[in-house]
Amino acid sequence: MPELANVLFFALLPVLGNFIGAISIEFHVASSRMVSHALHAAVGLVLAIVTIELMPRGLAVMENWQVGLAFGLGGLGYIMLMKAVTFVQSRTRSDAGSSTWMVYIAVGVDLFADGLIIGAGSAVSPGLGLLLALGQLLADFPEGYAAFANLQARNVSRKTRFALSAALVLPATIAALVSFLLLRDMAEWVQTSALVAVAGLLTIAAIEDMMGEAHESAEDRTGSILAFIGGFVLFSLVTTG
Repeated sequence: MPELANVLFFALLPVLGNFIGAISIEFHVASSRMVSHALHAAVGLVLAIVTIELMPRGLAVMENWQVGLAFGLGGLGYIMLMKAVTFVQSRTRSDAGSSTWMVYIAVGVDLFADGLIIGAGSAVSPGLGLLLALGQLLADFPEGYAAFANLQARNVSRKTRFALSAALVLPATIAALVSFLLLRDMAEWVQTSALVAVAGLLTIAAIEDMMGEAHESAEDRTGSILAFIGGFVLFSLVTTG
């Protein structure tokens, strides 16, 4: 089906962004400041997606209390995902190998969320699905850079890093297909509610995880602020185009 092929293609775009960010690590040793700037740029891009594309669509279709409820459910979904990650962590040994897998799981969870938003957007319209996929591609480049810089710092082999990066295609594509198939024949308010819920998930992930990790990596307020602004402005230019 052409529709499913489009969704699969859209879902591969954030994986491509993540992969390009991961590959760029192979050409140099990333500094903590560069990792912080990359994460700030990713947060700016994510918040631009939420505020420019997702929330306005919700407010145009739903009542304010419905938007708030859907956003809150997305935030609760994020908590459930993090509980699952914590559960996995509690079942593993606290050594370097365990830490490496936790980094990998965190990236996989983020790409799973990317797939959800792309599938939900594609159910509304192919144009929205593509736009959201392009935004996630841009956001996942600095995120992939930061995540795989962490793996590089832990002396994970290059072969293992490539294998981990390639395997990330699974959570993004599976989530996108499931989301699209579930929502494509639903009422508009259901599709929009799903978009707002994913906006809640993305917002919490950006503020709690990505921004927290960025501040742990390095303190460079001017450079970090400029990176954040640049990420936000970049997505606004993409939507204009």
